[in-house]
Amino acid sequence: MKSKLFSQDDVRNLAWFFKRYLSPHGWQLVLIFLLIVVQGVVYQQFLVLTEEGLRVIFDKGSVAELVRICAITLGIFLFRALGSYLIPVNSAKIANRAIFELRRDMTEHLVRVKQSYFDATPAGEIILRLVNQAQALGGFVGQGTVNAMRDLITILVVSGYLVYKSAFMFAFALIVIPLIAIAINVTSQKIKQIQSKNEAATGDYLTSIDEMAFGMRTIKLSSQESSEINRLNSSAYSLRGLAIRLQKANAIMLPIIDLASAMFFILVIGVGGYIALQGAGNLDGAGIISFLLGLVILFDPAKNLGSFFVRIQSNLILLKSVRTILYLEAEDSSTKTDLDVSTPVTMSFDHVNFAYSDGTQVIHDVTLNIAGGKTTAIVGATGSGKSTILALIGRLYNHTSGTIMANGIAIQDLTLASLRSAINIVAQDIVIFNKSIYDNIAYAKPDATKDEILAAADKAQILDVLQSRGDAPVGPKGAHLSGGQKQRIAIARAFLKDTPILILDEATSALDPVTEALINDAFFAENSTQTRIVVTHKLASITRADMIYVVDAGRVVEQGTHADLLGRGGLYAAMFHTQSESNTSQET
Repeated sequence: MKSKLFSQDDVRNLAWFFKRYLSPHGWQLVLIFLLIVVQGVVYQQFLVLTEEGLRVIFDKGSVAELVRICAITLGIFLFRALGSYLIPVNSAKIANRAIFELRRDMTEHLVRVKQSYFDATPAGEIILRLVNQAQALGGFVGQGTVNAMRDLITILVVSGYLVYKSAFMFAFALIVIPLIAIAINVTSQKIKQIQSKNEAATGDYLTSIDEMAFGMRTIKLSSQESSEINRLNSSAYSLRGLAIRLQKANAIMLPIIDLASAMFFILVIGVGGYIALQGAGNLDGAGIISFLLGLVILFDPAKNLGSFFVRIQSNLILLKSVRTILYLEAEDSSTKTDLDVSTPVTMSFDHVNFAYSDGTQVIHDVTLNIAGGKTTAIVGATGSGKSTILALIGRLYNHTSGTIMANGIAIQDLTLASLRSAINIVAQDIVIFNKSIYDNIAYAKPDATKDEILAAADKAQILDVLQSRGDAPVGPKGAHLSGGQKQRIAIARAFLKDTPILILDEATSALDPVTEALINDAFFAENSTQTRIVVTHKLASITRADMIYVVDAGRVVEQGTHADLLGRGGLYAAMFHTQSESNTSQET
């Protein structure tokens, strides 16, 4: 099957990009186009003036005529110089505005994409599309495309003039055009294949860098520097090989065009010289020279345009890649019922099941009730399904079967905005910004007063650290903080932002028993209308919970208060006694 320079997908993507991001700037595009046409006409007029100047010299014209021709030539090239400034400046403005709007659309869509995408997609791939690929498209759409348009107009205008001067001679030059077309088509397909592999390899490399930077503390403490060096060097080596292959594929066009140009000149010199020697045709010596000069003028634009059609294949891959972000399935945001939070929020699971898209079932027939204004704990071994239950509550995933209700309404019938705005979570993966501790706490409630922020920090037992550090940034991802300090910042955010539902997911795992007890006392002394859901391995921290659910292998196996569960002597009692004995042995 014969390959095409542009596939149907390529055409659709180009049309989409032009309509969505470029057509709104139509008058600026028209201005740029007119300036480009003027630049092409300047070259055509330069050939006319050159031929006139040669005749003045050959025919022994006056110096005044020669000066006039030189002055006009200078004038038109000054005008071209003005265009050479205005064109790239305006095209850069359009291109950068288009890429900003593209990134804005990608970001707005990305944050609404289903959680399953982020669970399956490396961070490097997302960074690659939002940063590298979008920026590369901006450069290509701006300077690259405008230059190609200028080269095309120059070729058309100058070629038209050369055809006017001698269609017969120009026809000989066209003999090599099919050679260039075939070379462009073959090279383009090869570049597409290499560019696809190159983008995938770049995404892997960015992910590896992100993983290395995030895990550097562990890497150093476990003496794995050599392994990391080898891992990153292996990815870099793959990129090196692909970059060389891509450069080779791009480089093949230049010698082909050089040879084609040489054939241009040979044919024109041979044919034109023969005509001039025989005294046939309408070209004299000045005409032959200006004709050859016209071919010289065509040389660079033709070479650049050929290279452009090769480079466009790489950018079509980039365009397709960034557009796939906008194809990702978003969460259901259709208009539904808002969650009523005028009363404490009660939630219930009724025979709920959940399986991932690959068919792996992790929640089996779970039934539980989370009473409004009470504290409900969910405990179990690692991998038992606790965090998945929390994800179902916040609709990060949709349950496979059964019913999840919030204040008597199925959560799939509630707007996501109203459901999630009612939830505040202190999670294991804490988001810390490279700002002060004060600013990190204020992130939860930007309009909070200073007194509110300091009070929240005090309840979270982080006030002394906040005051001692002052405005000092805490480092990327909180690198200058301990795990316990990060958790206390997250807990302070929970105290600051009072929501109807508070979820504590291993919120005190890095805290010492004394600090944990103080924070728990503060939580239980807080607003009694708040519905609290606690997931933890540390059973001593939930003895005051109103209800405890024990989860094992995705099933609820026990439920009751702390006293009830201890009295039954089941799984909870075994876990509690084991932890108590472990804590006692550590203290002694």
